[in-house]
Amino acid sequence: MNKAKRISAAAMSAAIALVGVAALAACGGNEDIAGKYTANDGTQVTSNEVTVYMPSPTDLDDDLKAGFEAAYPGMTVNLWTGTTGEITAKLESEAANPQADVIVLASWSDGLSMKNDGQIVSYQAANCDKMGEMMVDDDYMLYGTSASAVGVIYNTKSFPDGLDADWADFGTAEFADVAMEIPDPTKSGACKDFVAGFSTGIENGDSIMQSWIDNGLKNGGGNNPAIEAVKAGEYDVLIAGVDYNAYSAIEDGESIDFYYPESGTVINPRPAMIMKTAPHMDAAKLFMDYLLSEEAQELVASYYLIPGRSDVACEGRTSIDEIPTYNTDWTAMMAIASDKAQWIVDTIAGK
Repeated sequence: MNKAKRISAAAMSAAIALVGVAALAACGGNEDIAGKYTANDGTQVTSNEVTVYMPSPTDLDDDLKAGFEAAYPGMTVNLWTGTTGEITAKLESEAANPQADVIVLASWSDGLSMKNDGQIVSYQAANCDKMGEMMVDDDYMLYGTSASAVGVIYNTKSFPDGLDADWADFGTAEFADVAMEIPDPTKSGACKDFVAGFSTGIENGDSIMQSWIDNGLKNGGGNNPAIEAVKAGEYDVLIAGVDYNAYSAIEDGESIDFYYPESGTVINPRPAMIMKTAPHMDAAKLFMDYLLSEEAQELVASYYLIPGRSDVACEGRTSIDEIPTYNTDWTAMMAIASDKAQWIVDTIAGK
C-alpha cells in the first residue's frame, strides 16, 4: 500500500467513524455502546473510549486510531504519541493517577521489564495464534504487533560508491574523519535494544562501541532527528538507524541508503501491552484485538514495519527471515538495557 492509498484509506476510515458517532448520538449517546462489542475473552465492552500511548511513526498511529474507530462506531481512541523514553516517563509521572489503557513501545526489553514489575496483564487476543515466532510471550502479555531492526543509514553523496562496512569497522582509522551519529538509546527503544544486544551478543561488543565513541560518534537524539541529520548531510553515517525510517526516506527520493551489517543485528518486536491499571480494561482488550486484525497488520506493513502476524507479508522491505541477526538473549538484555543506554549517552558526553 503506497502513501496515497494509506491517506485515502485513513480518510475513509475517519469519515465512516464520524458517521457512526453521529448515528449513535442521534440514538441517545454513548450509553448505546454498552453491549454492542465483545472482546475475544467474552468481556462485554461498556466503555466508549480507550487511551493508547504509541511510538512513531505518527501517521501509522493516526491510521490505527481511525481504523479502530471505523471498525467500532461510537468508540474513541485517546491517542498520545512519543518516543519509548517519553512514554515510559509519562507512565511514571502518572503513577498516582493512571491514564493509559494500552501502550506500545519500541523496546521489547522495556516491555519485559514492565512484565517483571507486574505492570501489565495477560490477555489472549483475537488472532494470537497467527503471531509470528518471538512476537508474543508465553504468558500473552507482550504482543509484537510490529517489529523493526536497526542497521546503517548513510548519505549517498558522502559514499557515492556505496558502503558495506561491518560494525567494528566504524571504530577504525578508516572512519576517523567520517561524521557519525547514533540515536539516543534512552529515547529510541530500537537503539536501546540494539545496544543491549550488542553488549551481550557480540564478542567485545562494549569495546567496539567504545571505539565508535573514540572515533567521534555523536548523540543524534531520537530516531527522527537522527535520520534527518543524515538526509541533510550534517552526518555521513547513522549507526543503529531504524530500518522503517530508512525505507520510507528512500521511497521519498532522499539521498540516503541503508543496509544490515553482515555480522548481524537485533530484530526487536515492538510490544503492545494492556496496563494492569487500565481505567478502561474492557476497551483495552477490544483495541488489542484490533491491533492483531488483518486490517491493522496490513497498515503496519504499509509503513515498512515487520507485521507481527506471520500470515501478513512485508511491503517494500527486507523480510524478517532475510535479516542477518546475532544471538539475542532477551533476559540478559533486559537486565542491562537501561544502564547500557545511559552509558552510551554519558560516554559520548564525556561524563
